[in-house]
Amino acid sequence: MNDRVPADLLEIADALLPGAPLNQARLARGGVHDVVLLPGVAAVRVSRRPLGARVMPRNAEILRAIGAAGLPFAVPEPLTPVTGFGERAAMAVSWIDGTGLAEGEGDPGQIAEVLTALRELPVTPELRGLLPAPRAYDGHWARVLAEDVLPRLPDRWRPEAERRLAAATALEAVPDVLVHGDLAGDNVHWGEDGKLVGVLDWDRAHLFDPAVDAAFMGWHGWDNVRRAVDGATCRRARVWDRLFGVNILCAVFVLDGGPIPLVDSYVKHIVAWLEEQAGDSAALFTS
Repeated sequence: MNDRVPADLLEIADALLPGAPLNQARLARGGVHDVVLLPGVAAVRVSRRPLGARVMPRNAEILRAIGAAGLPFAVPEPLTPVTGFGERAAMAVSWIDGTGLAEGEGDPGQIAEVLTALRELPVTPELRGLLPAPRAYDGHWARVLAEDVLPRLPDRWRPEAERRLAAATALEAVPDVLVHGDLAGDNVHWGEDGKLVGVLDWDRAHLFDPAVDAAFMGWHGWDNVRRAVDGATCRRARVWDRLFGVNILCAVFVLDGGPIPLVDSYVKHIVAWLEEQAGDSAALFTS
């Protein structure tokens, strides 16, 4: 979080929401967006890269469809059309109260509440038409990793990466459900009373194995995850997480059959993640 909001972002927020109070504005930075936070009013999402600008209209439609699907918590609602500002695109979405939990905090009941709501939500035809479904592309995500990513890894990591990919592709198929794809930290908001308020940032939503979201809940501690889900889901979650970490992996899951953008940058993130895990021999060499 960076509280200082650049003048150009304040101008975009003012253009989208004329008269909105900007004196309390704060800045948050996501992977491809800057977000101007106007507490109690709205969040203004502004693309930083051409890719973010291209996908924003579709993400707005996804938000509308998810919001109408009947989840038992709040989802950001688009308040304005997607609007161009030079090479950038922006839209305002509704404010979601509450706050995220710090890493390691939470309990199995809270984790189960979020995961159950997503797993049990009926997938509407509209959602099925909008959301990527990695299995529908005949293993495209696995081919991207095998053909475009693994050959670029340093020699010391390639055999281990191949082993992890093989473990993931060997997982049993389970029915596809709505997967948030970034279900951790500040993206899940809780009230002061501990009740679930809402879930933000659905840019990586897709239809896939619910164990992917369970892996994201490892943010709250894997002991809590084990107590929140059944054994089979937990085992799959560990396999998905070991395949370079679910946050990195979901960038491939949502490719929708296309090529991976900025593949060299993506490989650098994977190498950094592997290096970070290198001190934990159990994480590296057990499954």
